[in-house]
Amino acid sequence: MADFPGTKNSKIWILLTVFFIVVIGVGYVFSYVFESPSILYFAVFFSVAMSFSSYWFSDKLVLKMSGAKKAQESEYPEVHKSVRELCLNAGLPIPKIYVIDEQQPNAFATGRDKSHAVVAVTKGLISKLNNQEVKAVLAHELSHIKNRDMLFQTMVVVLVGFVSMLSRMFMWGSLFGGNRRNEGPLALVGVAAAILAPLGAFLIQMAISRQKEFSADSGAAYLMADPEIMISALRKISADETPAKRANGATAHLYISNPFKKGNMAKLFRTHPTLEDRIKNLRNLRV
Repeated sequence: MADFPGTKNSKIWILLTVFFIVVIGVGYVFSYVFESPSILYFAVFFSVAMSFSSYWFSDKLVLKMSGAKKAQESEYPEVHKSVRELCLNAGLPIPKIYVIDEQQPNAFATGRDKSHAVVAVTKGLISKLNNQEVKAVLAHELSHIKNRDMLFQTMVVVLVGFVSMLSRMFMWGSLFGGNRRNEGPLALVGVAAAILAPLGAFLIQMAISRQKEFSADSGAAYLMADPEIMISALRKISADETPAKRANGATAHLYISNPFKKGNMAKLFRTHPTLEDRIKNLRNLRV
């Protein structure tokens, strides 16, 4: 069984702890400014409900948004064979395998835990990379599963949405009035929080996603016993400029490579490390 890095990451826990503190603080400020504790109560209730539904149904939502279909073994025998071999080496249950009708080479993993995991690859990945490179990408996604990254990523998505929701509530309330403490420095803090909280939440989301990509790259190198295969796969994926037809900002961080190749969307959703940084990380490994 392969023993690769990334199964524990204290930095992720620190970031999530900070995130929770920020969420509670923002909720408190909004409820104080509007003199309505019910805002905080509702926000907490809504976040718990969203967390629960995201935990159980996020994989189905992501697969539907990406247009993924089950990959039949008769049609994709090499993919199924690679997944079985990698899972045996990593000590993982075999996940469900899906294929996405996209010519952009890309892939992602989703699911609430390793026993309910899904790996999805695009048709472009299968056709444009050789078998070993495809296997390295699959190893990358299985490393996400091994490291339980999907749970973290789901939590972050929910928290970003939660902060954005609170911010919108505050701004609409400010525009249309109502009982609120509109005098004093705390009101100004509330306005600043409404404007800056979504940006801060998104920055934390990107930081977590980037760290996870480094860990999954390292895990793939260990499973393949050769970081150069992963480097070769990343080079080909990065060099391909085929646009993704169903790319979505909400799920961009799940992919092995940012599905937005260029333009304003690519600049906005920079959820991945640069190719140079990923190669440097892989070259520094001792497999």
